[in-house]
Amino acid sequence: MASAEEHAIQDELTPPFEVREPLSSLTPFVFCSPHSGRIYPRHFLASSRLDATALRRSEDCYVDEFPRAYIDANREPYELDPELFSEPLPDWANARSVRVAGGLGTIARIVADGEEIYQEPLALQDALTRIELLYKPFHAALRSLIERAQRNFGYAILIDCHSMPSAHMAHAGIQRPDFVIGDRFGTSCDLRLTKFIRSVLTDLGYEAQLNRPYAGGYITEHYGRPLRNVHAIQLEINRGLYMNEKTLEKTPRFIALERDLLLFAKQLFAEVPALLERRSAAE
Repeated sequence: MASAEEHAIQDELTPPFEVREPLSSLTPFVFCSPHSGRIYPRHFLASSRLDATALRRSEDCYVDEFPRAYIDANREPYELDPELFSEPLPDWANARSVRVAGGLGTIARIVADGEEIYQEPLALQDALTRIELLYKPFHAALRSLIERAQRNFGYAILIDCHSMPSAHMAHAGIQRPDFVIGDRFGTSCDLRLTKFIRSVLTDLGYEAQLNRPYAGGYITEHYGRPLRNVHAIQLEINRGLYMNEKTLEKTPRFIALERDLLLFAKQLFAEVPALLERRSAAE
């Protein structure tokens, strides 16, 4: 018999993600947004001590996929927090990562502002159900898109899209830059690509910072293999550029940012292939 968790996923989160593709593949780019879904299953809301608005503060609003408060695809599959569950974790779970220690494992214990999500401990099977039915299909689809781009073009470029609060929550008043570009300190992609992305954003009038405070999460680290011609960048967008962070509503600046990001993408599509092909020829 299917559990309440399975029923919730089948009824409200099927399909668990959306793949949008052009009619034909013209570029080696794959854009991914693992934290921006807005569907919170009724079963999940009933088990949470927070309302939907509070849960959405962890969401990458309008960047688009499924909600990280329910399951986070930008983690290892079994990065699990022992404080969250009613029974001991299996030996193969990673219970000691920095992300787990911060309450933000594969199944988050807290939302972005530090509030506890759940009223009582979860059953371990519920977490494993989410991983099997949501996490694994997401990564299978992402891996397939990357492999296809690499087959078609000889290399693939993954842009992992996120958003960040406009100010550092632990240090009130310290404003973050407009964009943070994460390349795992030069290990997840060709340095020329990192520098080019920063220069395009700077030319558009934005402040772009490298790797601090976000160098890239599991997706960037796991898929970025520049020596195997797979390049991965994490791109964090300051939420203050396009939304009211209290009401979660778009501001009038959203339209200008949308226009600039289209220009940004066009430059990437037009110039990055030649940049990387020149590198390959030199080698």
